[in-house]
Formats: sequence, structure tokens, C-alpha cells
Amino acid sequence: MSDCGCAQPSEDAKEKDLDVLFEKWKGMNGALIPILQGAQEIYGYLPKEILLKIGRQLKLPASRIFGVATFYAQFHLNPRGRNIARVCLGTACHVRGGAKIFEQMKKELAVDAGETTPDLRYTLETVACLGCCGLSPVVMVNDDTYGSLTPDKLAGIVEKYQ
Repeated sequence: MSDCGCAQPSEDAKEKDLDVLFEKWKGMNGALIPILQGAQEIYGYLPKEILLKIGRQLKLPASRIFGVATFYAQFHLNPRGRNIARVCLGTACHVRGGAKIFEQMKKELAVDAGETTPDLRYTLETVACLGCCGLSPVVMVNDDTYGSLTPDKLAGIVEKYQ
């Protein structure tokens, strides 16, 4: 069990799910991306050993697997937090203090952009636009949007997510 109180699949269950995924896409052209997506759904990210296993299964070189996994932003090679905090640094947010919001969020979480807290509670990301320019500066945590922010409002937001 993880510290979130929810049951996590065993490694054996994950291996079986991966085998089912391989079987579903067996012999099909264009299987790499759907298999990467499925493997990431199973493991929460794409561990190196799983990428190598995918390469062996598809008879593709590791360089090709890693190339695709690192090219697309949807794929993650490291564990991610239960909560994804996205700080907008687009033009409207920048003009209204987005950089200060980002600096405060880094302090609150004690991580930099692209990093995950050691307890796997948060992953911090920056984005070019969240599409909420009228609410700038904006932070999004998971599917929740917080606008018209000031640095001192972030502590209350961070504490909402366990």
C-alpha cells in the first residue's frame, strides 16, 4: 500500500497487464506509441527496464524506444507525483507576476520545474499557457485551476492536496 491509502497493483499484476498489452498489439504496425502509452498507464511512468523490454518485444533498438519516449511530452521516464502542479508562464501570466508565483511554488514544494517531491506528492511543471488569461497569473493542480494568484495564496493551495 502507498501512503495515499489506496491499494497499488503488485509487480506481478503489472507484468501480467504488460503481457496483455503486448498480446493486444502483437504483429501490428505502429504499435510502439500505444504500447508506451499503455505501459505508462500500468507503471505510472516508463522505467528503463520496461523500455528495454518493449524494445525486445517489438524487436526495435533501445535507441529507437528511448528516442520516441523522450520526444513526446506525454511520456515520463521518472516517477511522477500524485498531484501535478502546473504554473503558467505565458505572456498574460508573466506580465501579472507568473514568475513570482513560480518562484514561490518552487519554495513551497522544494523542487524545480520538472521535478517530483521525494514523497511523490507533487510534480512541478511549467506551461506556456493554460488558456485562462483573464485569471492570470494561474496555477493548475490536477484538474483544479487557481487564478488571480499572489505568492502568499499558494500555501493554502498546496496544503489541499495530500
